[in-house]
Amino acid sequence: MTSDPDPMPGPGRSPGDRPDARHHVVVVGAGFGGLEVVKALKGAPVRITLIDQRNHHLFQPLLYQVATASLATSEIAWPIRAMVRDRPDVLTLLARVIGVDADARRVELEGGQTLAYDTLVLATGARHGYFGHDEWEPFAPGLKTLEDAVGIRRRILLAFEQAESEPDASVRIALLTFVVIGAGPTGVELAGTIAELARDTLPSDFRNIDTMTARVVLAEAAPRVLGGYRPPLSAYAQRALERIGVEVRLGRPVTACDADGVALGDERIAARTLIWAAGVRASQAAQWVHAPADPAGRLKVLPDLTVPGRSDIFAIGDTVNMANPDGSAVPGIAPAAKQQGEYVGRSIRACLSGAPRGEPFRYRDAGSLAQIGKRSAVADFGWIALRGSPAWWLWGAAHIYFLVGVRSRLAVVLNWLWLHFRNQRAARLITQGGADS
Repeated sequence: MTSDPDPMPGPGRSPGDRPDARHHVVVVGAGFGGLEVVKALKGAPVRITLIDQRNHHLFQPLLYQVATASLATSEIAWPIRAMVRDRPDVLTLLARVIGVDADARRVELEGGQTLAYDTLVLATGARHGYFGHDEWEPFAPGLKTLEDAVGIRRRILLAFEQAESEPDASVRIALLTFVVIGAGPTGVELAGTIAELARDTLPSDFRNIDTMTARVVLAEAAPRVLGGYRPPLSAYAQRALERIGVEVRLGRPVTACDADGVALGDERIAARTLIWAAGVRASQAAQWVHAPADPAGRLKVLPDLTVPGRSDIFAIGDTVNMANPDGSAVPGIAPAAKQQGEYVGRSIRACLSGAPRGEPFRYRDAGSLAQIGKRSAVADFGWIALRGSPAWWLWGAAHIYFLVGVRSRLAVVLNWLWLHFRNQRAARLITQGGADS
């Protein structure tokens, strides 16, 4: 790793190009992985530029609760600048990266600016992927950002509002039909929460419709829900979903999505609200650095998380595809991204001190958790599996622990207690477009 050859700002340069002899680390993405790199480099002889196209860090595991009116956006997102305010070594830029000139060691920003780096960390995450059918996105939005969550919440709540004044019975049925596509943790959590919203929260709010007749369908092309969990937990999750009224359709790939509904194989379901939770597509990081990628666009990194042929570029989180030394896949979840960020921070420190980087990255499985309803969940830690109420309490404690700040933890706990005992959701606001709540 060498020093910045041209740190002085000038035409087309970024504010990050400031005179400074310290090793310059540029981190693209302020998600779990990117922030963990910044944390791991505290006190190191470096200066850091943290770039994100949004001004907030998002706790994605609870994003579905914003989409289903259980939590407000401010309870799961925090300003990035506030999170690094005590770090004078960190410069935060609100900008969109559009490319990387790896030979010149410069990041290209939208608007024509560039930013020099000594070490680059790509933690750019992923978006939802439609398996070659991007034309489905307007009809079946995915859930990756606050804007996505607010938009989905708007669709769900508007469906009930429109059904209240709809005279045509067939249209009313379609308005009260919600289809979640994909039965991984996000799909299971969404379907279960929408069912509880219709059956527990909304019945007394409407006069012309019975919200308890709302139909919630969870569609999955694979033979079971929660395919990454052990089969007994998958079976329990399916039974728990069906107990709260969710219709589970397994082995039914989606063949069409439009404004009037969805086709699952040869079955057509009339529905005005479709939600996509079936797949992801990585950012364009692999294209930026001309690196090999898998079919989902995830960059294939080396065991030390560097880009092939570029020891000064690391890539972590949802935007990469890698396996542990034993061949097992590293999952695209928050604990994995945090562990990768910590590893990269240690590697940069070691390189700067002249020490070897150490052993290849190995993911330490912290377990998997998925909520099914407000009193039910599954937890798989490899050595032990839990389900039902004990798993639900553990799920809640784990998520509260990882929230940022005492205020957010208290707000979430109070909202969950209110929901648990009163069946009321405090964030049932229909806001315009993708605006924040």
